Amino acid sequence: MKNIKILMTAAIVGLSLLSFTKTNHKDEEPKSKTTSTKGYEVGDVATDFKLKNVDGKMVSLSDFKKAKGFIIVFTCNHCPYAKKYEGRIIELDKKYKEAGYPVIAINPNDPNVQPEDGFKEMVARAKEKGFAFPYLVDEGQKVYPQYGATKTPHVFILQKEGAKNVVKYIGAIDNNYEDPNDVSERYVEDAMDALLKNEPVKMTKTVAIGCTIKVKK
Repeated sequence: MKNIKILMTAAIVGLSLLSFTKTNHKDEEPKSKTTSTKGYEVGDVATDFKLKNVDGKMVSLSDFKKAKGFIIVFTCNHCPYAKKYEGRIIELDKKYKEAGYPVIAINPNDPNVQPEDGFKEMVARAKEKGFAFPYLVDEGQKVYPQYGATKTPHVFILQKEGAKNVVKYIGAIDNNYEDPNDVSERYVEDAMDALLKNEPVKMTKTVAIGCTIKVKK
């Protein structure tokens, strides 16, 4: 009888260990996958990139030696939301470039899916609208997933801390894409004004409103 009890106890312990091992293995795999695809969170350090500008030159964040940070805007030509925000993006660059935070616009869309977002069309759009900031093409769509951009427009404010570019804000430009005269919350401006005063950003993350990024299926 004693031998039977010992055998039953050993079997239960063995099954428990097997169950624990399987459960842990299942938990670890999704976590790894989620971390690699979710993009940046506030406080993360953004990796530099090298992308082609509408003038044909390659641009990296490291090129801006005197910058204190950046207003990275994932945007494009065709999206109605992006078009509505073009004027406001231009104004953000005018307002904050001299303070050390230039706008860097990046088109993340695949031109094979949305031809209006091709490089030639980007060049024409930048000239038509008078962009005074880089308008870069994310060839191969490698940069936007690193950031975790999902919409056009989608903003990421970075602040230089030594050699690092630290994410300070992620989300929308403001709370009214349709009418710039009826905006009650200016998320990017509020974040920028706080950073320039060396104060913490109160609203660090909002939901980006816009068109989905176009990816070949």
